[in-house]
Amino acid sequence: MLKRAAVILAAGQGTRMRSSLPKVLHPVAGRAMVDWSIALARAVGCEEIIVVCSPAGEAVQTHIEKTLGEGAIAIQDPPLGTGHAVLAAKDSLAGFEGELVVLYADTPLIPSQAIEALFGELQAGADVGVLGFDAADPGAYGRLIMTADGNLDAIVEAKEATPDQLNVSFCNSGVMAASADQMFELLGQVTNENAKGEYSLTDIVELANAAGGKCRAVACDEADVLGVNSRVELAEAEAAFQTKTRNAFLVAGVTMTAPETVYFSYDTELENDVTLEPHVVFGPCVTIRSGATVRAFSHLEGADVASDCTIGPYVRLRPGAVLEEGVKIGNFVEVKNTQMGPGAKASHLSYLGDGEIGADANIGAGTIFCNYDGFLKYKTTVGKGAFVGSNSSLVAPVTIGDGAFVGSGSVITKDVEANALSVARGRQISKSGWATQFRDKMAAIKAAKKKG
Repeated sequence: MLKRAAVILAAGQGTRMRSSLPKVLHPVAGRAMVDWSIALARAVGCEEIIVVCSPAGEAVQTHIEKTLGEGAIAIQDPPLGTGHAVLAAKDSLAGFEGELVVLYADTPLIPSQAIEALFGELQAGADVGVLGFDAADPGAYGRLIMTADGNLDAIVEAKEATPDQLNVSFCNSGVMAASADQMFELLGQVTNENAKGEYSLTDIVELANAAGGKCRAVACDEADVLGVNSRVELAEAEAAFQTKTRNAFLVAGVTMTAPETVYFSYDTELENDVTLEPHVVFGPCVTIRSGATVRAFSHLEGADVASDCTIGPYVRLRPGAVLEEGVKIGNFVEVKNTQMGPGAKASHLSYLGDGEIGADANIGAGTIFCNYDGFLKYKTTVGKGAFVGSNSSLVAPVTIGDGAFVGSGSVITKDVEANALSVARGRQISKSGWATQFRDKMAAIKAAKKKG
């Protein structure tokens, strides 16, 4: 197989987003849109990835440097159209021999199968491959005009189309592929003799056909190539991702009683026989194994949940939460950077941060792992089979030994040995008759104030 490269166009200003955050850094399903395109390029085996940025796009450039390295950036200055933008990457790809695909940093949901199909057309002899879609409302999209034998004859902009061409619903996504040599050779012939004074990438189809070449088009779903230029379209892209992902998980054996209320991240991993109640939200990096149940109104991020766990309702799992088999986490419990052993329980109203909890340990309601002193974080260890009574504060670093008990209401600052009972709270003092005397005294004061 020939080597592959991708040029990702990210130089647009995105003014319709009305945001201080560059358009291509806005997230869909927890991932910046430009990162979707980078991931797509990697998924289809692109060894070289060049992102074309504007000179004013410092935030985008910084992001790309962290993701791909400084050598992955090409600058388009001034912006003179899509063809000009691709040409800006020519020097960065000097010496590259292989196939080249042009992607867009504001089109996050293209499946890898669509790009593989484009490359497949090149391998079958096409000079240029174009990704198209059947539009429900073709509107202002460029039309893909096909020949009787299935080749792509031309891409016609809507404002230049004849009435018959406007009736065509097969439209241009903008994504194209060709050999790198062919792409840059054709772009070198593109002119800006048009109303906008721009160099258009779509012109290479006409040029390739005029030279006796063959152009082909492959189709994908319209939702796959949804471009984002506004907050409205950003929400549409999010909705498209969520709908597709929900359906995929249902088909794979995940139970959702109200799937339209569950929101996934781009990398959520669920095994079959996971059950999700309504209004569950997944942030990035969550894995849940078979047989686990996540109850309503829970939020999970950076968590690894083993089989047969029960989580929620109203649970928050933060990065570093690791729940082993059969763990039970109840309502209003937050777990962060804590591993819970098999069968451990925390049923109510607790914060468990920076800790390790042994198998079958029971964490009572209102327990807090006091893990932060204002400067550094410290670890709390609770041993196997230990019992921590309600409303206890464990001040880290501290260890509760295997089988130990902590009395309710305790503030534990020292280690508790295995199988011991530790109680750390003020002594209770009772004064007989005090309440009666207090009430009589306060009633007299109140009555005196009323008389003036």
